[in-house]
Formats: sequence, C-alpha cells, structure tokens
Amino acid sequence: METVGLETLSHLTLVLGGARSGKSRFAEGLVTERPAPWVYIATAEAWDEEMRERIAVHRDRRDGGWTTVDAPLALPDAIREAPGDAPVLVDCLTLWLSNLMLGDHDLAAATQHLDEALARRKAMTVVVSNEVGLGIVPDNALARSFRDEQGRLNQHIAANAASVIFMVAGLPMTIKDET
Repeated sequence: METVGLETLSHLTLVLGGARSGKSRFAEGLVTERPAPWVYIATAEAWDEEMRERIAVHRDRRDGGWTTVDAPLALPDAIREAPGDAPVLVDCLTLWLSNLMLGDHDLAAATQHLDEALARRKAMTVVVSNEVGLGIVPDNALARSFRDEQGRLNQHIAANAASVIFMVAGLPMTIKDET
C-alpha cells in the first residue's frame, strides 16, 4: 500500500482510536451534523451472541435518518452504490480487513478498489478504524500480520483523508486538518 503521491480527498475523514475510545459515537456525530439521509456501511459480521449484541447497540443508537448497508467484504461496492449526496459512515475498516484476511483475499486489490470508490465520492465520508499498534506485540503470526496490515491500511487512508481524528477516552484529538 503505497502512500506517496496520493491525492487528499476533501470529503474524507478518518476517525481512529482504540477499543471503547468513542470512535463510532464521535463519527456518527460528525455525520449527523449534515442533513439526513445518512448511510451507515457496517462491516461487522455477527458470528456469536456477543457480537450480535454489539451490533444491536450500534443500531439502536441510530434513528430513522440512517440507512444501514451490510458490507463485510464488498465495502468498495457499498461506497460506490451510496447516494452521491448522502453523508456516509463506514464502521469499520478493522473488521473489513479482518474479514479480508480470514478469507485470504488480495489485500492490495481490495485496497485499490476502496481507493477508487472513495475517490469517486464527493459527499462527506467518515471512516472508522482501530489503532491496533499501541499495545504489546502479539504472540502469533496471524495477529502480528493483522496488526501490521492494519497499521499500513490506517496510514494509507490517513494519507488520503483531509481530516484525521484520534479518539482517546472519548475525547477527539485532531491529528490532521486540511479542510
């Protein structure tokens, strides 16, 4: 994932943070500052009861102005198919990357398709992702590979985004603002 020479996308905001840092709630607030309808592109898959409950909490927090699109793998397609003038929230890149890696998909090709979809949009697009590189080095190869790929993907998207916000304990820290 090359980050040199990428074009800054004025409509793109990346919201990063750790687990339970307030990323999703903050990103939702950014989107709902704009007029509805809003599009929520969800990448999570409910493989167990705990994940079903997490998804339900997110859904229950959103009111009727939202349209939810489930895109655990087809994120670029979902972005392309979103109404051109509707603000879009992608939650989150971390689960999308997990889904790709567990399915042994071509990460470079998937990232290229994501880049193309994001570049075509002109309306506000907010992407949520986890910062996973602040903890200990994982003890197994898959987890280390995921951590490294997530770091690369975050760097790549941040290079394209006009705005990057890092969430810590529910507080937003502006890392980049080219708006």
